[in-house]
Amino acid sequence: MTGFFGGGSQGVGIELTPLRMQVAQLEKRGASLRLKALAAAEMPEGLIQDGQVVDRDGVAELIKNVMQEQKIKAKRAALAIPSHRAVTRLVKLPAELDDMELRENIENEQAALFLPYPREEADLDFQKLGLSRGEDDQEQVEVLLAATRKETTDGYLEAAQKAGLTVRSVEITSFALLRALREQMRQTFTDREAAAVVDIGYDNTEINIVVDGIPHFARDVPIGVLEMQNAVSRAASMPVSRNPNWAQTMTVPEEGDATMPTNRPGMALIRVLQELGDELRRSIDFYRDQPDAVEVVQILLAGPGAAMGGLDEYMSNRLGIAASCIDPVRTLNLEVAQEIPPAERSGLGVVLGLALREA
Repeated sequence: MTGFFGGGSQGVGIELTPLRMQVAQLEKRGASLRLKALAAAEMPEGLIQDGQVVDRDGVAELIKNVMQEQKIKAKRAALAIPSHRAVTRLVKLPAELDDMELRENIENEQAALFLPYPREEADLDFQKLGLSRGEDDQEQVEVLLAATRKETTDGYLEAAQKAGLTVRSVEITSFALLRALREQMRQTFTDREAAAVVDIGYDNTEINIVVDGIPHFARDVPIGVLEMQNAVSRAASMPVSRNPNWAQTMTVPEEGDATMPTNRPGMALIRVLQELGDELRRSIDFYRDQPDAVEVVQILLAGPGAAMGGLDEYMSNRLGIAASCIDPVRTLNLEVAQEIPPAERSGLGVVLGLALREA
């Protein structure tokens, strides 16, 4: 593994979630990018749980089968570990440190401060971002740190290796998503404006407050599509099913309509969305209280949960901040051989961000 911030070529991006596996392959054509391959398959229950690869052989078999069926040829892959299984920090260190001194500082001092487990149990990487000046007017270098437990990283690595792939990098899902959105954010926001990137996954939601393309605050909330689906199914007295496309079939009801006695499922969905909105508000408020905070001017909704109809309008009204669903296909200006429905696009940010590393 080259690290959380390394790069590759001529490979695929693979996103593994509890309900779905996605594979994407991009090809450079001059200054443009072509979506060479995109495939997905339902993840059998029990193979991945809480961000951990539980059945490495089962995941490997699924990867092999999908790539063979879709005739995707690649020897290398980039993978992503869910953010709630990782630790990330943005730190500022003296600019006069050379590369060796910087690494020693991170390995020996910073790791002890931010890792919740022993250093020897962690895979740790870092990326220098840029220079700034501290309160004492001394020049500092901003460094983004990322770490996961080795046992978590090893599960993803071994599954891909058993599928016959060489893993060039394992990174954090939020980093992959931000890579797919980088150009859009550069064109939309100034360095004095922040965006809240909200990735609504199947079992949790990742919230990142991003300034100038860099995550300044990150938080994971244990609310995802599965909780919404379970709440609606219980309210409708229906059995719960494992449907990775469930959110695409749903529309957020008007809160007045949801309170009607005949619309108990709508009321149940609104209650979960209210809780998610409240958690997002708390995250934004916490960020705003930091000394170097800038104004959060927009909410970018991503992930399979963002496919729900009317969710952007609901979050805009509830939080008083403009919200919109991402479209990484349009953002990356991808050449596609077959049209991808708009409802599916918000869930492609991570896998396309991974594929960018291998293009």
